[in-house]
Amino acid sequence: MPDARISPEDIARAHDRIAAHLLRTPVITTRELLPYPVEVKLEHLQVTGSFKARGAFNSLLSLDIPAAGVTATSGGNHGAALAAAAARLGKPARIFVPAMASPAKIALIKAQGAEVEEVPGSFIEASARAEAWCAKTGALMIHAFDAPPTLAGQGTVAKEWEEQGLAADTVLIAVGGGGLIGGALAWLQGRRKVVAVEPELAPTLHRALQGGPETLVDVGGIAASALGAPRIGRLGYDFAVRHGVTSVLVSDAAIAQAQARLWQGVRQWVEPGGACALAALISGAYQPAPGERVAVLVCGANPTEAPV
Repeated sequence: MPDARISPEDIARAHDRIAAHLLRTPVITTRELLPYPVEVKLEHLQVTGSFKARGAFNSLLSLDIPAAGVTATSGGNHGAALAAAAARLGKPARIFVPAMASPAKIALIKAQGAEVEEVPGSFIEASARAEAWCAKTGALMIHAFDAPPTLAGQGTVAKEWEEQGLAADTVLIAVGGGGLIGGALAWLQGRRKVVAVEPELAPTLHRALQGGPETLVDVGGIAASALGAPRIGRLGYDFAVRHGVTSVLVSDAAIAQAQARLWQGVRQWVEPGGACALAALISGAYQPAPGERVAVLVCGANPTEAPV
């Protein structure tokens, strides 16, 4: 049964709500990446360079936003997306960024027009500062991946993809905190097989499927800035369990190879997290059965290095 908090109807309403503010990202089918055709949705071409804009706009357009505006803890794409949505909709936004975040992503958040406070330490310290700010000002915290409006927004990528003629039997999706895959599962409702792909050095959902949703994971590696959630979101976890997702892990070397293949094959340069799902096919971490049609969601375009 659909989750009562995030139904396909919620996602359809979110799609209508945010459509005027976002791009309908293109889909290609290519033989330039693998020895067989693969369908690829280029969601990294979305506003601010990631799918996160979908959840950010849906949150701001569906929630009552206080005069103090919105806030978030983010070292990357969520912060940039929330900042852009707030600026577009005329809402104040303050993003608390851990100093460990990459300078390129901090610059991206600042460029969207939000107030940015860099906090010494990790996400734990930045989150504590953000919570204190909310308590002091009445600002509304917008969660990056574990809130119904966020998942409903992220789920619109799957709705859009099916409208564009998604023909695959199996869809591979990178996982960090679980908002993207949770939203996709909420929309697809078992119509297609979904494969969760994570870095070996940030196996958050993979470990949670073994040890339960409260499992904490030490994260690192080249994709940690996008996929480095130390604990899976409960909503995404519940959908993953309910729909029996296949979970696979990929090495940093495979992710880097997938980045290079996307650039060399179809001239798309993405961040490591954005290439993670493709890495599962390139490395053989996921091997399609004979005749199985596969699709890959490329989800983030904010790398810290130029293509080579």
